[in-house]
Amino acid sequence: MKLYYSPGACSLSVHMALHEAGMAFTAVKAPTKTHLLEDGTDYYSINPLGYVPLLELDDGTRLTEAPALLQYIADQSSEKHLAPTNGTTARAKMNGWLAFVSSELHKGFAPLFNPATPADYKPMVTEKLLSRLKWVDEQLAGKQYLMGDTFSVADVYLFTVTNWAPLVKVDISGFANIAAFRAHMAQRPAVQAAMRHEGLIK
Repeated sequence: MKLYYSPGACSLSVHMALHEAGMAFTAVKAPTKTHLLEDGTDYYSINPLGYVPLLELDDGTRLTEAPALLQYIADQSSEKHLAPTNGTTARAKMNGWLAFVSSELHKGFAPLFNPATPADYKPMVTEKLLSRLKWVDEQLAGKQYLMGDTFSVADVYLFTVTNWAPLVKVDISGFANIAAFRAHMAQRPAVQAAMRHEGLIK
């Protein structure tokens, strides 16, 4: 199995989940700027959309989209309890978190990374993003993880996306519950292993 990733991108969440699951995989760097792999392969020939993550299974099947890959990994390693059982209310709630992080936070950060975004539009984007993060901070009150005291793959997605805040000068230092969540997540060995591999920590 191969994970195509770009350092620090949303693929980091899948990288972390694979370590959490203890699954065997090869990480292949696919820079989102050059789209060239280390062997010179054009990444567009692997994923025509050009973005990460992409998980290539041993039979050649290629899967994309971080929320889908996170659930796939959790379901393939059910003994690790990385997601609630399918069909349960808890699973629906976790899926709701994956959808929220994807649509409200991940996509919320996107315009701030785009150099073509008009400067006078960015404050509006930042304000909306901060309102969503404030809500997340409120939901994390009294909890270690999004689902309470139980870790799930939704947590690696939130951790990854909130990593982007300082890169685009979005100040989240006032969100104490998010800060506590991030500090707790940063101590997980799987999180450290993925970040170390991607050169984000030493």
